[in-house]
Amino acid sequence: MKIKEITATRGPNYWSVRRPKLIVMVLDLEEIENSPSNEIEGFNKRLKNLLPGLEEHRCSEGKQGGFLLRLDEGTWMGHVIEHVALEIQCLAGMETSFGRTRGYGEKGVYHVVFEYTVENAGRYAARAAVNICEALIANRPYEIDKDIQELRELKEDGRLGPSTEAIIKEAERRGIPWLRLNEGSLCQLGYGANQRRIQATITSRTSNIGVDIACDKEDTKNLLRQASIKVPYGKTIWELSELEEACEDVGYPLTIKPINGNHGRGITSNIHDLEQATAGFHQAKKISDTVIVENHIYGSDFRILVINYKFVAAARRSPAQVTGDGHSTIAELVELTNRDPRRGFRHENLLTKIEIDKTSLKLINKKGYDLNSILPAGEHLILKDTANLSTGGTAEDVTDIVHPSNIFLAERIAKLIDLDICGIDLITSDISKPIEETGGSVIEVNAGPGFRMHLAPTVGLPRNVAAPVLDSLFPDNKDGKIPIIAVTGTNGKTTTTRLIAHMAKLSGKLVGYTTTDGVYIQNRMVMKGDCTGPVSTELVLRDPNVNFAVLECARGGLLRAGLAFKTCDIGIVTNVEGDHLGLDGIHTQEQLAKVKSVIPETVKHDGYSILNADDDLVFGMRKYLKSKIALFSMDENNPRIQRFQEEGGITAVFENGYITLTSGVWKMRVMKVENIPLTFNGKAKFMIQNILPAVLAAQISGFSIEDMRTALQSFVPSDSQTPGRLNIFRFKNFSFMIDYAHNPTGMRALKDFIDSLDFKYKVGIIAGIGDRLDSDTEKIGLIAAEMFDEIIIRNDRDLRGKSAEYLTSLLRNGINKTDPKKLVTLAGSEPESIKYAIGNAKKDSLIVLCSDAVGDSLKLLNELKQKDDRGELKFENSFWLNTF
Repeated sequence: MKIKEITATRGPNYWSVRRPKLIVMVLDLEEIENSPSNEIEGFNKRLKNLLPGLEEHRCSEGKQGGFLLRLDEGTWMGHVIEHVALEIQCLAGMETSFGRTRGYGEKGVYHVVFEYTVENAGRYAARAAVNICEALIANRPYEIDKDIQELRELKEDGRLGPSTEAIIKEAERRGIPWLRLNEGSLCQLGYGANQRRIQATITSRTSNIGVDIACDKEDTKNLLRQASIKVPYGKTIWELSELEEACEDVGYPLTIKPINGNHGRGITSNIHDLEQATAGFHQAKKISDTVIVENHIYGSDFRILVINYKFVAAARRSPAQVTGDGHSTIAELVELTNRDPRRGFRHENLLTKIEIDKTSLKLINKKGYDLNSILPAGEHLILKDTANLSTGGTAEDVTDIVHPSNIFLAERIAKLIDLDICGIDLITSDISKPIEETGGSVIEVNAGPGFRMHLAPTVGLPRNVAAPVLDSLFPDNKDGKIPIIAVTGTNGKTTTTRLIAHMAKLSGKLVGYTTTDGVYIQNRMVMKGDCTGPVSTELVLRDPNVNFAVLECARGGLLRAGLAFKTCDIGIVTNVEGDHLGLDGIHTQEQLAKVKSVIPETVKHDGYSILNADDDLVFGMRKYLKSKIALFSMDENNPRIQRFQEEGGITAVFENGYITLTSGVWKMRVMKVENIPLTFNGKAKFMIQNILPAVLAAQISGFSIEDMRTALQSFVPSDSQTPGRLNIFRFKNFSFMIDYAHNPTGMRALKDFIDSLDFKYKVGIIAGIGDRLDSDTEKIGLIAAEMFDEIIIRNDRDLRGKSAEYLTSLLRNGINKTDPKKLVTLAGSEPESIKYAIGNAKKDSLIVLCSDAVGDSLKLLNELKQKDDRGELKFENSFWLNTF
């Protein structure tokens, strides 16, 4: 078997709108295509023995054991690999269940699709599942434990930490969207101008000065001491030579800690002599150059959590420890403790497994034991210096018994240090009494405190401490969203996107939008290129200037990575034509329509899907949608439109020469088509089709009719507002038009427009596209021969897998079907073809370039036009001699 490609979706996608995180593997079964599972001797038995959990897989049978039934009946290896990939992820602690395997359109090649929770783990699972099945087919032994451990480590490396995860889950529950901004815990909640950021439990509202103070334990103690808050007496030192004097000054027992440590790192407590102090000094020095020597305070370790300067939870923390039973060794007791199902690898479970390290061995030896010693029944043996959960400690919720005086103290400290999320550590014998009465003390103030001890305490009630974080960041039940309009389709989506963005800007919105030529924030291009995928979308949604997003969403992104948003307010489908067929396993228009339907399927329940009522495939999407629907049509008498209007639906139609909006029987004419510059006096019919969904989106978005009219009047076809869409350059003796038409449907629409123009001679510059169907390339040649008196064939920069000669022959075949005597010239690259056409232009002729590199060609044409205006336009024609 051969893996041809592995990709990962991260949002709604072709395979599932509700399951954003999917691995999509293109797998060639090669010779195994001819061998279903029940025909491979011993395979099924070996698979069941290796992965008994497959018994739980319901598969298409819809019942437990369903997959094993399919296995025994005989199923193809791609389907088996799908289930193996799901099962090994589950064994590594990642619950996944969704998968499907479908033919790719080539014999023996399949899309194997399955769910993941951590992307790198999912990619690993895809490769491992293939390796497992190959080994079982060949009856080779396989060490699956290595895969499971690798998956567990990848899961921990890639997952969010427990505190961040809790905040994200609470955000999802409230419908607040989020984006992960790095491989760590930096996340954005909300979109655009309404966003907030978190990094673990540091938020965009957290004071930088507050964090700096909390990270400097000496500064913290000084501020608290100045506020008459009891803290341990201590001294700050830098060198080992200062240690003995500091210890004598502070007095034993004492604690040594780094000045800017966290999570209990580098802390040694309950020190009784200089030897222990020296070891503690070196331990602290690993974390910080500056070390604090301070009084050791006896009592229990308590953490009080304050959010938005209000007390929310408290926990008693205990260090990792074991209790003797009179017959087990210390090593056996640790192993027994680690068998607790609540304990796991790092942060994967509620508790962390206890790891015996140097600190543990010292504490064991200090009690006169070693790992093989039998601990007396009932004796508690502490194995760590600190009470952190990350080193195997435990926590007991004590929220309900904290004395009001201690609550007041904690809230006062949070304000003194100025931390919106603050963890205050107290040592006291009884948290239900004021620390002044118990001789307790504040020992530390933490910025970015961990939430795990409160979310899932070992004993006591769990507390939803993420909720007050979201209350603070998004008060009054706000969800952090901005309006999102998503536009897809085969043709017209770029112009529709640009026109909606233009309308939004005139309505006072701060607009971010994506197109095939770049990403724009207001009128500024911030990224150049074909920007119709999720990376470009995220750029817009991350930008804090944007409060309105218009996003062009193309086929490629929907297939390979999915959308970068879960829901949108308005989804537009302009049309579905047979373009890009044969790519990425999409071979029919019906499949392509399913790709495009992802956009309306993500529209919110109270949002609108805007569909083309003249396109059967687009109109057919309505039956699967949960959103409201609006329709547009070039024919006011379209029965679908009339029926929809009778039902009270919202529509936009081309009616009696006008762009007209309707709502039920109500009708409002927006503007006469011949007065809209984009339509070229009404001659560019396909531009009218682009305007209709745009005005519908504007109406639904609440834009005024005056703003719509102003936008339609000021949206002038040009290289700045509609680059590559009917851009006309009027030279002294001829005109040059550049357009992005690149498929038969687009060429037909362009032909209708060109036919309406009064030019004596028309020249077309065309190219074949390597990743299109051969029949489509021939059609482009055929249509071009109907449109133009002369044809120039150029080459794209990227031939996409086919030779220039082959693409030229296909175009020539199409041309010959219309007119074998048509004048055809080869002119090399796109810039060369432009120069050749202009250098040989006839008076009063029109040259039309169907462009691939729109930006570069527009730049060249502007330069040539300026030369023409100055009378400096000259060409050497010596290399223009390659004519059929």
